[in-house]
Amino acid sequence: MEWYFSEWAHYVVRWTHLITGIAWIGSSFYFMWLDAALEKPKAQTKPDVEGELWMVHSGGFYEVERKRITPATMPAKLHWFKYEALFTWISGICLLVLAYYLNASAMMIDSGKTQLTAEQSIYLSVGTLIITWFLYDGLWQSTIGKKLPGLALAISLSIVASAAFLFAHYFSGRAAAIHLGAMMGTWMVANVWVRILPAQSKMVDATREGRTPDYALSGHAKKRSVHNTYMTFPVLFMMLSNHFPHTFGNSMNAVILLLMIVFGAGVRHVMVAKDRSRYWILVPTAASALALVFTAATQKESDGAGTSKIDRNQVVKFSVIQDIVQRRCVTCHADKPAISTFGPSPGGVKLDLTQGLAERLKSLTDKIQLRVIQTRTMPPANISHLQDDERELIGLWLSQGAKPE
Repeated sequence: MEWYFSEWAHYVVRWTHLITGIAWIGSSFYFMWLDAALEKPKAQTKPDVEGELWMVHSGGFYEVERKRITPATMPAKLHWFKYEALFTWISGICLLVLAYYLNASAMMIDSGKTQLTAEQSIYLSVGTLIITWFLYDGLWQSTIGKKLPGLALAISLSIVASAAFLFAHYFSGRAAAIHLGAMMGTWMVANVWVRILPAQSKMVDATREGRTPDYALSGHAKKRSVHNTYMTFPVLFMMLSNHFPHTFGNSMNAVILLLMIVFGAGVRHVMVAKDRSRYWILVPTAASALALVFTAATQKESDGAGTSKIDRNQVVKFSVIQDIVQRRCVTCHADKPAISTFGPSPGGVKLDLTQGLAERLKSLTDKIQLRVIQTRTMPPANISHLQDDERELIGLWLSQGAKPE
Protein backbone atom coordinates (compact mmCIF):
# COMPACT_ATOMS: atom_id res chain seq x y z
CA MET A 1 0.00 0.00 0.00
CA GLU A 2 3.02 2.30 0.18
CA TRP A 3 2.65 3.35 -3.45
CA TYR A 4 -1.05 4.13 -2.86
CA PHE A 5 -0.41 6.65 -0.10
CA SER A 6 2.58 8.03 -1.97
CA GLU A 7 0.41 8.58 -5.04
CA TRP A 8 -2.20 10.49 -3.05
CA ALA A 9 0.47 12.53 -1.27
CA HIS A 10 1.82 13.58 -4.67
CA TYR A 11 -1.69 14.38 -5.87
CA VAL A 12 -2.67 16.55 -2.89
CA VAL A 13 0.64 18.41 -2.70
CA ARG A 14 0.75 18.98 -6.46
CA TRP A 15 -2.75 20.47 -6.46
CA THR A 16 -1.90 22.67 -3.48
CA HIS A 17 1.20 23.88 -5.32
CA LEU A 18 -0.78 24.62 -8.46
CA ILE A 19 -3.65 26.45 -6.73
CA THR A 20 -1.49 28.60 -4.46
CA GLY A 21 0.92 29.29 -7.32
CA ILE A 22 -1.91 30.57 -9.52
CA ALA A 23 -3.09 32.85 -6.72
CA TRP A 24 0.43 34.20 -6.12
CA ILE A 25 1.31 34.73 -9.76
CA GLY A 26 -2.08 36.24 -10.56
CA SER A 27 -1.95 38.86 -7.81
CA SER A 28 1.72 39.64 -8.51
CA PHE A 29 1.18 40.27 -12.20
CA TYR A 30 -2.03 42.18 -11.57
CA PHE A 31 -0.35 44.69 -9.28
CA MET A 32 2.65 44.97 -11.57
CA TRP A 33 0.35 45.75 -14.51
CA LEU A 34 -1.65 48.13 -12.32
CA ASP A 35 1.42 50.17 -11.38
CA ALA A 36 2.34 50.49 -15.05
CA ALA A 37 -1.21 51.47 -16.09
CA LEU A 38 -2.01 54.04 -13.35
CA GLU A 39 -2.38 57.65 -14.48
CA LYS A 40 -1.75 60.79 -12.48
CA PRO A 41 -5.02 62.21 -11.12
CA LYS A 42 -6.41 65.16 -13.02
CA ALA A 43 -8.26 66.56 -10.04
CA GLN A 44 -6.22 68.84 -7.79
CA THR A 45 -8.32 67.72 -4.81
CA LYS A 46 -6.41 64.45 -4.45
CA PRO A 47 -2.93 65.44 -3.23
CA ASP A 48 -2.36 62.07 -1.58
CA VAL A 49 -3.22 60.05 -4.72
CA GLU A 50 -0.19 58.96 -6.77
CA GLY A 51 -2.19 57.34 -9.54
CA GLU A 52 -5.71 56.28 -10.47
CA LEU A 53 -7.42 54.00 -12.93
CA TRP A 54 -10.91 52.95 -14.02
CA MET A 55 -11.48 49.31 -14.98
CA VAL A 56 -14.35 47.08 -16.01
CA HIS A 57 -14.59 43.36 -15.27
CA SER A 58 -17.43 40.85 -14.98
CA GLY A 59 -20.07 43.53 -15.41
CA GLY A 60 -18.66 45.74 -12.67
CA PHE A 61 -16.82 49.06 -12.85
CA TYR A 62 -13.94 49.74 -10.50
CA GLU A 63 -12.00 52.88 -9.61
CA VAL A 64 -8.55 52.10 -8.23
CA GLU A 65 -6.28 54.63 -6.54
CA ARG A 66 -2.71 54.31 -5.34
CA LYS A 67 -2.09 56.49 -2.30
CA ARG A 68 0.62 57.50 0.08
CA ILE A 69 -0.69 56.55 3.48
CA THR A 70 -0.69 59.11 6.29
CA PRO A 71 -1.88 58.87 9.88
CA ALA A 72 -5.08 60.62 8.79
CA THR A 73 -5.80 58.23 5.88
CA MET A 74 -4.60 55.00 7.47
CA PRO A 75 -7.40 52.43 7.03
CA ALA A 76 -8.52 50.22 9.88
CA LYS A 77 -8.03 47.13 7.78
CA LEU A 78 -5.44 46.36 5.11
CA HIS A 79 -5.56 43.36 2.80
CA TRP A 80 -2.15 41.68 2.51
CA PHE A 81 -0.95 39.30 -0.19
CA LYS A 82 1.61 37.04 1.43
CA TYR A 83 0.40 33.54 2.25
CA GLU A 84 0.03 32.62 -1.42
CA ALA A 85 3.80 32.87 -1.79
CA LEU A 86 4.50 30.98 1.41
CA PHE A 87 2.25 28.03 0.65
CA THR A 88 3.43 27.86 -2.95
CA TRP A 89 6.99 27.45 -1.68
CA ILE A 90 6.10 25.01 1.10
CA SER A 91 4.14 22.78 -1.28
CA GLY A 92 6.96 23.05 -3.83
CA ILE A 93 9.54 21.91 -1.30
CA CYS A 94 7.23 19.05 -0.28
CA LEU A 95 7.10 17.99 -3.93
CA LEU A 96 10.87 18.20 -4.15
CA VAL A 97 11.14 15.89 -1.15
CA LEU A 98 8.48 13.45 -2.36
CA ALA A 99 9.61 13.22 -5.96
CA TYR A 100 13.38 13.63 -5.60
CA TYR A 101 14.82 13.42 -2.09
CA LEU A 102 12.91 10.27 -1.12
CA ASN A 103 13.95 8.66 -4.39
CA ALA A 104 17.29 10.36 -5.00
CA SER A 105 19.05 7.32 -6.44
CA ALA A 106 16.43 7.04 -9.19
CA MET A 107 15.47 10.66 -9.88
CA MET A 108 18.48 12.81 -9.02
CA ILE A 109 21.57 10.79 -9.85
CA ASP A 110 22.57 9.87 -13.38
CA SER A 111 25.22 7.17 -13.05
CA GLY A 112 26.57 8.11 -16.45
CA LYS A 113 27.41 11.62 -15.20
CA THR A 114 28.55 11.41 -11.62
CA GLN A 115 29.35 9.08 -8.75
CA LEU A 116 27.46 11.08 -6.13
CA THR A 117 25.63 9.11 -3.50
CA ALA A 118 21.96 9.78 -2.80
CA GLU A 119 22.86 11.62 0.43
CA GLN A 120 25.48 13.76 -1.33
CA SER A 121 23.01 14.78 -4.04
CA ILE A 122 20.53 15.92 -1.40
CA TYR A 123 23.23 17.90 0.45
CA LEU A 124 24.21 19.55 -2.83
CA SER A 125 20.58 20.42 -3.53
CA VAL A 126 19.80 21.91 -0.12
CA GLY A 127 23.15 23.70 0.09
CA THR A 128 22.72 25.33 -3.30
CA LEU A 129 19.17 26.52 -2.56
CA ILE A 130 20.37 28.21 0.65
CA ILE A 131 23.75 29.57 -0.45
CA THR A 132 22.54 31.10 -3.73
CA TRP A 133 19.83 33.06 -1.88
CA PHE A 134 22.41 34.68 0.36
CA LEU A 135 24.61 35.45 -2.66
CA TYR A 136 21.70 37.02 -4.56
CA ASP A 137 20.28 38.90 -1.57
CA GLY A 138 23.66 40.10 -0.36
CA LEU A 139 24.44 41.41 -3.84
CA TRP A 140 21.27 43.49 -4.10
CA GLN A 141 21.63 44.76 -0.51
CA SER A 142 25.18 45.89 -1.22
CA THR A 143 26.38 49.14 -2.74
CA ILE A 144 26.57 47.42 -6.14
CA GLY A 145 22.90 46.49 -6.03
CA LYS A 146 21.83 49.95 -4.90
CA LYS A 147 24.03 52.09 -7.16
CA LEU A 148 24.98 49.81 -10.06
CA PRO A 149 21.84 47.76 -10.86
CA GLY A 150 23.13 46.83 -14.30
CA LEU A 151 26.24 45.22 -12.85
CA ALA A 152 24.17 43.55 -10.12
CA LEU A 153 21.91 42.09 -12.81
CA ALA A 154 24.89 40.71 -14.72
CA ILE A 155 26.28 39.10 -11.55
CA SER A 156 22.86 37.67 -10.69
CA LEU A 157 22.62 36.09 -14.13
CA SER A 158 26.11 34.64 -13.70
CA ILE A 159 24.99 33.04 -10.43
CA VAL A 160 22.00 31.50 -12.21
CA ALA A 161 24.17 30.31 -15.11
CA SER A 162 26.70 28.76 -12.73
CA ALA A 163 23.91 26.93 -10.90
CA ALA A 164 22.47 25.70 -14.21
CA PHE A 165 25.78 24.15 -15.28
CA LEU A 166 26.39 22.80 -11.76
CA PHE A 167 23.02 21.04 -11.69
CA ALA A 168 23.39 19.81 -15.27
CA HIS A 169 26.79 18.32 -14.43
CA TYR A 170 25.88 16.52 -11.21
CA PHE A 171 22.16 15.77 -11.56
CA SER A 172 19.99 13.98 -14.09
CA GLY A 173 18.50 16.27 -16.73
CA ARG A 174 15.07 16.16 -15.13
CA ALA A 175 16.46 16.99 -11.68
CA ALA A 176 18.65 19.79 -13.08
CA ALA A 177 15.64 21.62 -14.53
CA ILE A 178 13.54 21.21 -11.40
CA HIS A 179 16.35 22.32 -9.10
CA LEU A 180 17.11 25.49 -11.04
CA GLY A 181 13.40 26.32 -10.90
CA ALA A 182 13.34 25.52 -7.17
CA MET A 183 16.36 27.77 -6.61
CA MET A 184 14.75 30.75 -8.32
CA GLY A 185 11.42 29.99 -6.62
CA THR A 186 13.22 30.09 -3.27
CA TRP A 187 14.65 33.49 -4.16
CA MET A 188 11.15 34.69 -5.00
CA VAL A 189 9.48 33.62 -1.76
CA ALA A 190 12.42 34.90 0.28
CA ASN A 191 12.06 38.24 -1.49
CA VAL A 192 8.46 38.36 -0.29
CA TRP A 193 9.04 37.35 3.33
CA VAL A 194 12.51 38.77 3.96
CA ARG A 195 12.44 42.02 1.98
CA ILE A 196 8.98 43.03 0.73
CA LEU A 197 6.73 42.29 3.71
CA PRO A 198 9.12 43.70 6.37
CA ALA A 199 9.44 46.92 4.37
CA GLN A 200 5.67 47.24 4.12
CA SER A 201 5.25 46.44 7.81
CA LYS A 202 7.69 49.18 8.81
CA MET A 203 5.76 51.72 6.75
CA VAL A 204 2.43 50.64 8.25
CA ASP A 205 3.80 50.68 11.81
CA ALA A 206 5.28 54.15 11.37
CA THR A 207 2.00 55.51 10.03
CA ARG A 208 -0.06 54.00 12.82
CA GLU A 209 2.33 55.53 15.35
CA GLY A 210 1.81 58.97 13.79
CA ARG A 211 5.24 59.12 12.15
CA THR A 212 6.00 59.79 8.51
CA PRO A 213 6.94 56.47 6.91
CA ASP A 214 10.21 56.04 5.07
CA TYR A 215 9.02 55.91 1.46
CA ALA A 216 12.42 54.63 0.34
CA LEU A 217 11.30 51.29 1.78
CA SER A 218 8.54 51.23 -0.81
CA GLY A 219 11.10 51.51 -3.59
CA HIS A 220 13.21 48.68 -2.17
CA ALA A 221 10.16 46.42 -1.86
CA LYS A 222 9.04 47.30 -5.37
CA LYS A 223 12.44 46.36 -6.79
CA ARG A 224 12.24 42.84 -5.33
CA SER A 225 8.67 42.51 -6.57
CA VAL A 226 9.86 43.39 -10.07
CA HIS A 227 12.60 40.74 -9.75
CA ASN A 228 9.94 38.18 -8.85
CA THR A 229 7.84 38.85 -11.93
CA TYR A 230 10.87 38.47 -14.20
CA MET A 231 11.65 35.11 -12.58
CA THR A 232 8.07 33.81 -12.71
CA PHE A 233 7.84 32.61 -16.33
CA PRO A 234 11.32 31.05 -16.38
CA VAL A 235 10.41 29.06 -13.26
CA LEU A 236 7.14 27.91 -14.84
CA PHE A 237 8.94 26.89 -18.04
CA MET A 238 11.49 24.89 -16.06
CA MET A 239 8.77 23.08 -14.12
CA LEU A 240 6.94 22.18 -17.32
CA SER A 241 10.11 21.14 -19.15
CA ASN A 242 9.88 17.79 -17.37
CA HIS A 243 7.10 16.87 -19.80
CA PHE A 244 9.39 17.48 -22.78
CA PRO A 245 12.38 15.09 -22.96
CA HIS A 246 14.03 17.09 -25.74
CA THR A 247 14.67 19.85 -23.18
CA PHE A 248 15.79 18.12 -19.98
CA GLY A 249 17.27 15.11 -21.80
CA ASN A 250 19.36 17.17 -24.17
CA SER A 251 23.14 17.08 -23.81
CA MET A 252 23.00 20.91 -23.81
CA ASN A 253 20.27 21.09 -21.18
CA ALA A 254 22.09 23.80 -19.21
CA VAL A 255 22.05 26.07 -22.28
CA ILE A 256 18.37 25.27 -22.81
CA LEU A 257 17.61 26.28 -19.22
CA LEU A 258 19.35 29.62 -19.72
CA LEU A 259 17.45 30.22 -22.96
CA MET A 260 14.22 29.52 -21.08
CA ILE A 261 15.16 32.25 -18.63
CA VAL A 262 15.83 34.80 -21.37
CA PHE A 263 12.64 33.91 -23.21
CA GLY A 264 10.48 33.89 -20.07
CA ALA A 265 11.83 37.23 -18.84
CA GLY A 266 11.24 38.71 -22.30
CA VAL A 267 7.63 37.51 -22.35
CA ARG A 268 7.08 39.11 -18.96
CA HIS A 269 8.47 42.43 -20.17
CA VAL A 270 6.27 42.45 -23.26
CA MET A 271 3.18 41.63 -21.19
CA VAL A 272 3.63 44.12 -18.35
CA ALA A 273 5.88 47.00 -19.44
CA LYS A 274 4.09 50.03 -20.85
CA ASP A 275 7.06 51.91 -22.26
CA ARG A 276 8.57 51.57 -25.72
CA SER A 277 11.15 49.07 -24.50
CA ARG A 278 8.56 46.32 -24.77
CA TYR A 279 8.77 46.60 -28.56
CA TRP A 280 12.51 46.23 -28.99
CA ILE A 281 12.61 43.50 -26.33
CA LEU A 282 10.64 41.38 -28.80
CA VAL A 283 13.85 40.93 -30.80
CA PRO A 284 15.93 39.11 -28.14
CA THR A 285 12.78 37.31 -26.95
CA ALA A 286 12.08 35.92 -30.42
CA ALA A 287 15.78 35.13 -30.92
CA SER A 288 15.92 33.18 -27.65
CA ALA A 289 12.78 31.25 -28.65
CA LEU A 290 14.31 30.26 -31.99
CA ALA A 291 17.59 29.32 -30.29
CA LEU A 292 15.64 27.28 -27.74
CA VAL A 293 13.81 25.32 -30.45
CA PHE A 294 16.99 24.78 -32.47
CA THR A 295 19.06 23.68 -29.48
CA ALA A 296 16.38 21.28 -28.25
CA ALA A 297 16.14 19.77 -31.74
CA THR A 298 19.87 19.12 -32.04
CA GLN A 299 20.27 16.19 -29.67
CA LYS A 300 23.84 14.95 -29.42
CA GLU A 301 24.39 11.25 -28.98
CA SER A 302 25.95 10.09 -25.74
CA ASP A 303 29.67 9.45 -25.63
CA GLY A 304 29.19 5.72 -25.76
CA ALA A 305 26.90 5.71 -28.77
CA GLY A 306 29.61 6.60 -31.26
CA THR A 307 31.82 3.69 -30.18
CA SER A 308 29.16 0.99 -30.52
CA LYS A 309 30.37 -2.18 -32.24
CA ILE A 310 27.01 -3.78 -32.97
CA ASP A 311 26.35 -4.88 -36.52
CA ARG A 312 23.73 -2.56 -37.99
CA ASN A 313 22.97 -5.13 -40.69
CA GLN A 314 22.09 -7.95 -38.32
CA VAL A 315 18.56 -9.17 -37.78
CA VAL A 316 17.79 -8.58 -34.10
CA LYS A 317 15.91 -11.45 -32.48
CA PHE A 318 13.01 -10.73 -30.18
CA SER A 319 14.53 -12.98 -27.51
CA VAL A 320 17.40 -10.47 -27.23
CA ILE A 321 14.97 -7.57 -26.76
CA GLN A 322 12.92 -9.59 -24.30
CA ASP A 323 16.02 -10.18 -22.20
CA ILE A 324 16.90 -6.47 -22.21
CA VAL A 325 13.36 -5.48 -21.22
CA GLN A 326 13.34 -8.03 -18.41
CA ARG A 327 16.65 -6.79 -16.97
CA ARG A 328 16.34 -3.06 -17.58
CA CYS A 329 12.65 -2.10 -17.88
CA VAL A 330 10.55 -4.43 -15.77
CA THR A 331 12.33 -2.97 -12.75
CA CYS A 332 9.71 -0.23 -12.86
CA HIS A 333 7.12 -1.10 -15.52
CA ALA A 334 5.42 -3.89 -13.64
CA ASP A 335 2.52 -4.52 -11.28
CA LYS A 336 5.03 -4.65 -8.43
CA PRO A 337 7.96 -2.43 -9.41
CA ALA A 338 11.25 -2.61 -7.54
CA ILE A 339 10.85 1.09 -6.69
CA SER A 340 7.51 1.10 -4.90
CA THR A 341 7.13 4.90 -4.86
CA PHE A 342 6.56 4.85 -8.63
CA GLY A 343 3.38 2.84 -8.19
CA PRO A 344 2.35 -0.02 -10.48
CA SER A 345 3.09 0.37 -14.21
CA PRO A 346 4.35 4.00 -14.27
CA GLY A 347 2.83 6.02 -17.10
CA GLY A 348 0.39 3.21 -17.78
CA VAL A 349 3.20 1.11 -19.32
CA LYS A 350 3.19 -2.52 -18.16
CA LEU A 351 5.96 -4.74 -19.50
CA ASP A 352 5.99 -7.74 -17.17
CA LEU A 353 3.93 -9.68 -19.72
CA THR A 354 4.04 -13.39 -20.39
CA GLN A 355 2.32 -12.90 -23.75
CA GLY A 356 1.98 -10.01 -26.17
CA LEU A 357 5.17 -8.18 -25.16
CA ALA A 358 6.32 -7.68 -28.75
CA GLU A 359 2.96 -6.18 -29.73
CA ARG A 360 3.02 -3.91 -26.68
CA LEU A 361 6.51 -2.64 -27.48
CA LYS A 362 5.52 -2.05 -31.09
CA SER A 363 2.53 0.04 -29.98
CA LEU A 364 4.95 2.18 -27.94
CA THR A 365 7.42 2.67 -30.82
CA ASP A 366 7.20 6.46 -30.92
CA LYS A 367 7.62 6.83 -27.16
CA ILE A 368 10.49 4.36 -27.05
CA GLN A 369 12.26 6.08 -29.93
CA LEU A 370 11.96 9.43 -28.15
CA ARG A 371 12.70 8.45 -24.55
CA VAL A 372 15.02 5.45 -24.92
CA ILE A 373 16.83 6.02 -28.22
CA GLN A 374 16.91 9.76 -28.97
CA THR A 375 16.90 11.63 -25.65
CA ARG A 376 18.00 8.67 -23.47
CA THR A 377 15.82 9.93 -20.62
CA MET A 378 14.38 6.51 -19.88
CA PRO A 379 15.04 4.81 -17.52
CA PRO A 380 14.99 7.88 -15.22
CA ALA A 381 18.59 8.81 -14.43
CA ASN A 382 19.40 5.45 -16.07
CA ILE A 383 18.64 3.74 -12.78
CA SER A 384 18.72 0.25 -14.33
CA HIS A 385 21.98 0.97 -16.21
CA LEU A 386 20.63 0.44 -19.72
CA GLN A 387 23.71 0.28 -21.95
CA ASP A 388 24.20 2.20 -25.21
CA ASP A 389 24.50 -1.04 -27.19
CA GLU A 390 21.21 -2.21 -25.70
CA ARG A 391 19.52 1.03 -26.69
CA GLU A 392 20.77 0.59 -30.25
CA LEU A 393 19.56 -3.00 -30.38
CA ILE A 394 16.09 -1.90 -29.28
CA GLY A 395 16.07 0.85 -31.91
CA LEU A 396 17.29 -1.56 -34.59
CA TRP A 397 14.62 -4.14 -33.69
CA LEU A 398 11.90 -1.48 -33.86
CA SER A 399 13.17 -0.26 -37.25
CA GLN A 400 12.98 -3.85 -38.51
CA GLY A 401 9.27 -4.02 -37.78
CA ALA A 402 9.32 -5.14 -34.14
CA LYS A 403 8.64 -8.71 -35.15
CA PRO A 404 8.16 -11.44 -32.52
CA GLU A 405 9.98 -14.71 -33.08
